[in-house]
Amino acid sequence: QVQLLESGGGLAQAGDSLRLSCTASRRSFRSGAMAWFRQIPGKEREFVAVMSWYNSRTEYADSVKGRFTFSRDITSGRLYLQMDMLKPEDTAMYYCAVDKDTQIGTPKDANAYDYWGQGTQVTVSA
Repeated sequence: QVQLLESGGGLAQAGDSLRLSCTASRRSFRSGAMAWFRQIPGKEREFVAVMSWYNSRTEYADSVKGRFTFSRDITSGRLYLQMDMLKPEDTAMYYCAVDKDTQIGTPKDANAYDYWGQGTQVTVSA
């Protein structure tokens, strides 16, 4: 079992930057695809970014492409989501997730993911 813990959320103004972190309870777990999702109350969880375990290739939702960057620290296993040029519509709870069964692909469906963090809130004011 892998436990994930997000941090780095908070209050920001439009145009600001925030960096989210995701730490796994097991430093060297053999994992699959890694992703960030976000959710606002009353809406379904929305795909933000995904990284392939196999080659670290990343893909992004159109709404964040060019503004968000998903990275991974190989040494620590920690995941990061650098969020630049924030917009009010980025306001949401952000979750990191791991799909232990997908080694090469980059799934964007939340149902594919096995492990989730508790989320970190990002609030962006205009």
